[in-house]
Amino acid sequence: MAEPSVAEILLAAACRDEQAFRALAALPDMNDTVIGFHAHQSVEKALKAVLAHTGVAFRRTHNVGELLDLLRDARIPLPVAAEHLDELDPYAVEARYGLVEPGALNRSAATAMVTTTIAWAQDRLSKPSEPAERQ
Repeated sequence: MAEPSVAEILLAAACRDEQAFRALAALPDMNDTVIGFHAHQSVEKALKAVLAHTGVAFRRTHNVGELLDLLRDARIPLPVAAEHLDELDPYAVEARYGLVEPGALNRSAATAMVTTTIAWAQDRLSKPSEPAERQ
């Protein structure tokens, strides 16, 4: 059996974070920062999976906006909720370490972002990788 690619490893990790996000979001008393962290991680890893699949180099970052910029620069079609995905960025580091207390997480909106981004990444990875266009 072939070893999984970096893109496949990242997508599998994104799906594990999606699973944690969904389980935690179902708990009414769970703190939004914990739920938001897993929503962010799922989206971040899905974006990185697509970047890896298309051969676009990316640095270690939790900045979803930066990852979206790389996708745009490479002319890779973006996920449906792209314009809102960076709203999850405060949950990556600042909220996780108590440095910022973001407003209440809209769990319904976060679910839509995670669901559509994972589906987008799965679709992109199901196709043969094509080198990204460079500007």
